[in-house]
Amino acid sequence: MLLDASESQLVLVDYQERLMPAIFEGPAALANALRLAQIAQLMEVPVWGTEQNPSRLGGNDAALRALCQNTLAKMHFSAAEEGLGEWLRPPAKPQQGGNARSLPKHLQKPALQAPERGTIVIAGCEAHVCLMQTALDLIEDEFEVWVVTDACSSRTERNRDAAFDRLAGAGAELVTTEMVAFEWLGSCEHPAFKDVLGLIK
Repeated sequence: MLLDASESQLVLVDYQERLMPAIFEGPAALANALRLAQIAQLMEVPVWGTEQNPSRLGGNDAALRALCQNTLAKMHFSAAEEGLGEWLRPPAKPQQGGNARSLPKHLQKPALQAPERGTIVIAGCEAHVCLMQTALDLIEDEFEVWVVTDACSSRTERNRDAAFDRLAGAGAELVTTEMVAFEWLGSCEHPAFKDVLGLIK
């Protein structure tokens, strides 16, 4: 069971300026989040951000925010409670064409749907609060959730590790930044291979 870039989306949770200085190994987690976002852009994987109560905690790291397609400001700890799922699963397009009675159903062409990207690669802070609650809600919403452990953290190592235990027990896959990169690439012949390698070596 490997990641496929064409089925993936990346969600980066709450790498906020006033929060990160208090986070255990925060600079390393942020550096890996930036790496993930850059790799996602090379691989044409959509990147989404979230910010918890940004008026109090500030915005996400500016470089990271610039790599996100959109950033959801939220008050709930779980971004899924504030509409993240709608961003990740676009609404079905309405049927195109003329009068429904003009052709028998079996002769009508089905409307083209945007490809489903049901694999969510997620990382963020704090691992045991906003990241975990968002990931658990996405699992409940029938997304396949992959948590990038080396791009996640909390104020304490114990809280971070407890989040990973709980997420694994709930069915999330635990991966690292390099696992994601090489699984998205699939081959050293991928056109983005050298650029991605430059980001992780």
